[in-house]
Amino acid sequence: MNAAVMRKVGIGINPHPNELDCKRIERALSSRQRYRYVSPNVKPVRGGYLIESPCCSHNIDKDGGLIDVALVHYDTVNGMWKLFRKNHANGLWEFYSIYYRLTSAIEELNTDPERLFWQ
Repeated sequence: MNAAVMRKVGIGINPHPNELDCKRIERALSSRQRYRYVSPNVKPVRGGYLIESPCCSHNIDKDGGLIDVALVHYDTVNGMWKLFRKNHANGLWEFYSIYYRLTSAIEELNTDPERLFWQ
């Protein structure tokens, strides 16, 4: 006899951040096209992940210190990923785009054709 199993989804529980996706992002960043000679960090933050990197261009931090590169946030209501870039001039995060999949957001971050993330 076949039986259906109902999967319960916790309402209001954000599955992010989690260790698996944090590692997936770290691994995916190895194929980025900019800042190839430094090692970016991926930090879990509420609802997503913060990507920061030493400033090897010295455009933002003259001493090459750690700077914010991107914020990837999971929207539990829509089930979509939001990608933010840091506006270092005013110190605020700016919305960049929205994605159905985390891999798509990271691919855009790795490509960065306008050099908005890896400055």
